Amino acid sequence: MIVYCATSNPGKLREFQLAAPDFDVRKLPNPDPPPDETGDTFEHNAMEKAVAYGQHVEGYLFADDSGLEVDALNGAPGVQSARYAGEHATDTDNNALLLKNLAGVANRTARFVCVIALVKDGKPVKTFRGSVEGRILDGPRGSGGFGYDPLFFHEPFGCTFGEAPIGDKMLVSHRAQALSAMFSFLRQLPS
Repeated sequence: MIVYCATSNPGKLREFQLAAPDFDVRKLPNPDPPPDETGDTFEHNAMEKAVAYGQHVEGYLFADDSGLEVDALNGAPGVQSARYAGEHATDTDNNALLLKNLAGVANRTARFVCVIALVKDGKPVKTFRGSVEGRILDGPRGSGGFGYDPLFFHEPFGCTFGEAPIGDKMLVSHRAQALSAMFSFLRQLPS
């Protein structure tokens, strides 16, 4: 089954494709600029993107919204994770601001959250949510992954997501959980 995904992030696309080798996960061809993420929840932003992009393809399309919630920062950066340090911020900029805002803070518990919104022919079908717990370190470790991965220490691995092999990360990550739920749903649909 072909399933289109609406992302311009090559790291996410790679994870989407690895999550379900029995599906033909394709990047949306010639996407319009993404809609502004105006929602205050991951669910709202994911569905807004999926509906907007779903108008351009026949069949199923999914979009995600994901980010990091840090308890000591009242859930920030949250839905602003990609733009935490500003509209055109890089991963390095966002990580630096996060570390600055956590300077001297003992409680660094955090979680990655991902919500995937699925549409068919541009009409909402369902959302799928995943999350994974961890804590933010004082500095980056590892060059794998993207975003906040080098700062996010996952206790069961004993390392950051930036140090973890992608195969291991894909077993437990927030994105993997949401994708697994979505692909399980799609597998149960009649052919």
